[in-house]
Amino acid sequence: MSRFTSFSRPFNPRRPQPVSELLGRTDEFAALRAGVEQIAALERDLKTMLPDYLATSVEPGFIKDGVLALFAAHNALAARLRHLEPRLLADLQQRGWAVNALKIRVRPQSVKEPTPLKQARMTEVGAAALQALSESLEASPLQEALARMAKRHLRKQG
Repeated sequence: MSRFTSFSRPFNPRRPQPVSELLGRTDEFAALRAGVEQIAALERDLKTMLPDYLATSVEPGFIKDGVLALFAAHNALAARLRHLEPRLLADLQQRGWAVNALKIRVRPQSVKEPTPLKQARMTEVGAAALQALSESLEASPLQEALARMAKRHLRKQG
């Protein structure tokens, strides 16, 4: 008895395969694929129905017993989504979704790490050249800035 269905090809680990092909390989994966496709279609519909500021921060969950779970990025968006709930529910039903109610939940999105501050590095020769340049100039804001920069870079290396 083969563990592959009649519509799938044997697995070849050396050949990259699209996820859609892998999800169609067995009956269990086919059910998962149907769920993934349903969520993707629901997400597309929500993006067209919601205002831009909500569409990017709301994720659909599964539909269970006629209740669709919607996840908002934070409380303020969840509150705004609750105001739109009657219209949104009617629009979803009009598009053919078997939804009787919405359950709006807050699911904070992960905080992106801030970009690290640029840490410029200067060679000892470059820092010495800046120091020499600052000493050759008359007193001015430029001369002071060059002296501080040279001092900072010479201190890092020392």
